[in-house]
Amino acid sequence: MHALTQNLQFTFRHLRRTPAFTVTVVLTLALGIGATTAIFSLVEGVLLRPLPFQDADRLVLLGDHLGGRPGMSVRAREIETYTFATGAFSSLGGYITTSFELSGGAQPEQINAARLNSQMFPTLGVQPILGRVFTPQEDNARQPVAVISYALWTDHYNRDPHVLGASIMLDRKPYSLIGVMPRGFEFPLQLGRLYQAQLWVPLSLSPDELSDQHSGFWGYHMIARLKDGVSLSQAAQDADRVAHQIMRDFPASMSAIQIQGDVRPLRETVVADVRPVLQMLFLAVAIVLLIACVNVSSLLLVRAIRQRREYAVRVAIGASSSRIIRESLVEGLLLSMAGGLLGLVFAAIAIRTTLHLMPDSMPRIDSVSMNPIVAAFALVVAVAAGVLCSLAPAFAALRINLIESLKEGAQIGGNASHTWLRSALVVSEVAIALMLLTLSGVFLRSLQKMQQVDPGFRADHALIAGYQLPLAQYPTTASVGAFNRAVIDQLSSKPGVIAVAISNAVAASDVSPRSAFTVEGVSADHWKLKFAAFTSVYGDYFGAMGIPLLEGRTFTMHDDSNAPPVVIVNQSMARDCWPGQSAIGKRMHVGNPRKELPWAAVIGVVADTKMPRDVPSIDQWYTPMDQPATLYGSGTPGNLSGPPSGYITMRSALDPQYMTQTLRSTIAEIDPLLALQEVRPVTDAVSAIEAPRHFNTDLITAFALGALLLAITGIYAVMAFSVSQRTQEIAIRMTLGAHRAGIAKLVLVSGARLTLLGCGLGVLGSLALSRLVSSFLFGVSATDPLIYILCVLIMMTMALLASTLPASRAASANPMDALRSS
Repeated sequence: MHALTQNLQFTFRHLRRTPAFTVTVVLTLALGIGATTAIFSLVEGVLLRPLPFQDADRLVLLGDHLGGRPGMSVRAREIETYTFATGAFSSLGGYITTSFELSGGAQPEQINAARLNSQMFPTLGVQPILGRVFTPQEDNARQPVAVISYALWTDHYNRDPHVLGASIMLDRKPYSLIGVMPRGFEFPLQLGRLYQAQLWVPLSLSPDELSDQHSGFWGYHMIARLKDGVSLSQAAQDADRVAHQIMRDFPASMSAIQIQGDVRPLRETVVADVRPVLQMLFLAVAIVLLIACVNVSSLLLVRAIRQRREYAVRVAIGASSSRIIRESLVEGLLLSMAGGLLGLVFAAIAIRTTLHLMPDSMPRIDSVSMNPIVAAFALVVAVAAGVLCSLAPAFAALRINLIESLKEGAQIGGNASHTWLRSALVVSEVAIALMLLTLSGVFLRSLQKMQQVDPGFRADHALIAGYQLPLAQYPTTASVGAFNRAVIDQLSSKPGVIAVAISNAVAASDVSPRSAFTVEGVSADHWKLKFAAFTSVYGDYFGAMGIPLLEGRTFTMHDDSNAPPVVIVNQSMARDCWPGQSAIGKRMHVGNPRKELPWAAVIGVVADTKMPRDVPSIDQWYTPMDQPATLYGSGTPGNLSGPPSGYITMRSALDPQYMTQTLRSTIAEIDPLLALQEVRPVTDAVSAIEAPRHFNTDLITAFALGALLLAITGIYAVMAFSVSQRTQEIAIRMTLGAHRAGIAKLVLVSGARLTLLGCGLGVLGSLALSRLVSSFLFGVSATDPLIYILCVLIMMTMALLASTLPASRAASANPMDALRSS
């Protein structure tokens, strides 16, 4: 302890004598440690932290694989079958996402919600902080009770502890509040923050949902808790057994559909899509931290070489090499700990900023925070960085030649081993920076390629808004049709409006309903299950979305319930279903050939639409809303089984921002209590869908620029030190007749040689990383030679610029002054 105290005192005095050096090193480490800690907070909050449920590792997602495609969803009637027929689970709950119009406040609003059966909360193992959850009796009797989130309790009830029993208006129907969930409770977890549920009501499946008419709708989800001692594979076998039992009960119209039961860990389903992205970001920021450590090592090595004479004197009077090495380690740890503390501040700021920039699709965002685990990680990184940064100066101390060091004057160039070590640090720094630079290059090129793809619609001057009509006020298809006509008629008459439409989905969305279909001429024996997206439209949808018509015609107001059924297909469906032929006049219907549904004639072919733009085109057809739903197997005319919802799309000659108030005021005239949701320009909707790719690219580019800056700073520092140590050599060369241009060239060539060697190693490293990033790219290879050449040229140019100032100083030196001072 006495020796450690002496080392600390000596190091503090040493660092106080060189404040500029100390600040430079601490800031460099702080930026590297801070960035790494910030990204680790994302990894810890999203990937590493257990789900906020009791014994979350025992929770699994249970569902069907439909038609060979992993779907993990079930039909309404399957929830009860799986509940009572499986034996691998101690409890099992079912749910479906929905939304409600919340009224009673200053302005109605649409909130996201979920319908849960009575076993869902017990399966999750989470209790409310106030009140209780649903009972089986309330679920079976369809009682209007609700459990609200902590956020909704705070925003609408100011955390009133007496809120239980209060009435809340959902879809203009009173519900009784029976519970408030804890802060941080989030369910379902797969939705991202934009669609987080704020309220939960009983599932209460209706007879219509359980009827044969809805037997083909896979839209419900199940979560189960494994029994003790039951493995995942055993549970999957049990679920598959029940799935085959369910298939035996399929009606004849579904006999061609094949399903398989499957079980997946809930945790994996939540983070499966974001894990590769976060791992890649963590790798990128670790590279930045490594460059920062190499930079600091170079600075400490330079200073150690300058102090060789001091080390030699201390050794001569009795100091051991181990003491000098210990002092070097203590100095590195002090600097890294100071950098770590400052890095925690930087990380806290970065986390708060990044959370606002994160794409809405990122799950578990509320779990990301600066917590003790993140702080402990920063401490470990700081210690590791301190040890790593101390290796080079410690090596220099070990290589002290006592006699030669005492003979040397104040200007000491260091021996060959030190020169090699300095060069090795520069080469490694360039190689690591080039790896991140090429990674940024392929991501930027991939983003550029994606933006060049035509999405199939025009996003400019278009506005969209979602809505859900309360079932109590709109219980029939006739009432919904009256609402649709009023919206189209009134909005179409507004100044500047070009086209208006209502649809059940929009092209500027990454989610579209899908259904199996049959084309005329395929027998039941040879029919194979195929799916296509379908969109039901009213009004001038193709004009409002700017989707070009390639063949035939679009829908008109005459395509109503009295007219023959018609459809419009996209180019991909026309090519896949009727290759080498015109699709116009061909016929199709929903489901398999055994379904006795009317045939619909194809009257038009439109361009493919896809969002995001980096996904392959899919088959899609469009139907007019005015034609009876029975024609397409989606319901029965007359009474509705669930709240009707859709999107309003409006194209105008004016900027969409100016049309928002027009849309809201018009809807208020038609239905003053109706709440619109996600009212925004189509360009904003497109940006939201493509935000993950932009976010990844921007973050990696920022890391690459930071790495490049650190690498150039390191090259400059080493080259400047090298020139200062070769002052006598340069003076002798100039005295013997060397030109100043030749001296500058000597320095530049030295820097270029090191940079070129580092670029060679960096290219090899980039090739090794190419397999890890290929899945994130679109339209570009991870080993694109043009990108590699461009990145090498950038690195060489920046390195030469970093060497220019030391070269200029060397060329402008006065040889007589240099010789006198030697």
